[in-house]
Amino acid sequence: MQNRPPGPTCVLNPTEVERSPESASQSSPAKEKSGASWVSKFPGSTSTDDLDPAFRDKVKKFLTAIAEAGGSVSIAATYRPRERAYLMHYSSKISRGDIDAAKVPTMAGVDIEWVHASEEASKRAASAMAKAFGIVYPPALISRHTERCAIDMTVNGIVGKKIKNASNEEVEIKRLSDLNAVGASYGVNKLVSDPPHWSDDGR
Repeated sequence: MQNRPPGPTCVLNPTEVERSPESASQSSPAKEKSGASWVSKFPGSTSTDDLDPAFRDKVKKFLTAIAEAGGSVSIAATYRPRERAYLMHYSSKISRGDIDAAKVPTMAGVDIEWVHASEEASKRAASAMAKAFGIVYPPALISRHTERCAIDMTVNGIVGKKIKNASNEEVEIKRLSDLNAVGASYGVNKLVSDPPHWSDDGR
């Protein structure tokens, strides 16, 4: 019997939204030009300890079940600071030509200068940044990662094994997608369109 997945445990903060174009960054000698060097700033976490407590408990139970079934997990990301999300979001948008560097809103505490000597130079710097971040999917400004309610992980060695869901029922994992329902029983929901991404609400 498949359980209904527990509801989301984390709530987005509606006050943290993209700022208006009126706050677009202006050239300032005190700011550091955009580029790959920004990737080392505002580092994200790969620790489950940095997750929202309620979601963290669900994740740890799911990971324990995977380990007890003989599988292993490699964690790529848990909590992502909003400053890092801002850098990822706009470096990706500029590199794709979705926004001009001069129109990028500022963010308090992030002294980055997106505008270079030319539009092409600005785009090259943003592209180098996006590549250094390892961006595959256009990142959101506010996401389950910034709310401490998501984990990016790769599960190995679980196909062909039996794992217990949250109701202590054994489930045979014939293919990796069979793990999705097991995760949901613990309140860890798979975003199918993003292979490593799991969250409290599947987004």
